[in-house]
Amino acid sequence: VQLQASGGGLVQPGGSLRLSCVVSGLALDTYAIGWFRQAPEKEREWLSCISTDGTTYYADSVKGRFTVFRDNAKNTVYLQMKSLKPEDTAVYYCNAGNYYGAYVPGRYWGQGTQVTVSS
Repeated sequence: VQLQASGGGLVQPGGSLRLSCVVSGLALDTYAIGWFRQAPEKEREWLSCISTDGTTYYADSVKGRFTVFRDNAKNTVYLQMKSLKPEDTAVYYCNAGNYYGAYVPGRYWGQGTQVTVSS
């Protein structure tokens, strides 16, 4: 099983980015895929997930600004981010896990992609 996250970069405040998580070795209808981020000296924070049936969930901190969706044919999950703020600066990770009323991370993590929001 491998998760490959990409799409990070430098963006100005108010801008947008789309992150991708290419999943190999498991089907998206068998695992929920979650997105996390970790800023320097902060704990890893759960942001969003898409469950096996396609239902999406969001943390309050990103609700209305971030959208998670997937392309089953490409076995890829995306995180579309808009109205980015400097406090969104972090390394972003994807994870294969489960959703049981809350997201439960599994042992498979992508390698992380850096998002920097700065003017």
